[in-house]
Amino acid sequence: MDAASPAPAATLAADALLGLLVPLWQVVIGGFVLVVLVVWVARLARRPRSRMTTALLVTAAAIAGFALVGVLLQG
Repeated sequence: MDAASPAPAATLAADALLGLLVPLWQVVIGGFVLVVLVVWVARLARRPRSRMTTALLVTAAAIAGFALVGVLLQG
């Protein structure tokens, strides 16, 4: 092994650290998406009822439901 290549232990440690950070970033991004979704639903709920409002809420609930089922079946 030459001096320019990193040691295998250092590479494993870097991969392990990155493996710990990746779920954290997924949680942060998911939190931001959740905040935006809550703000959007609150603004939509303050508007008068219409067919489009109902359609948007039903579509959003269906997307969230499919995503939840996908996450639960994945793990």
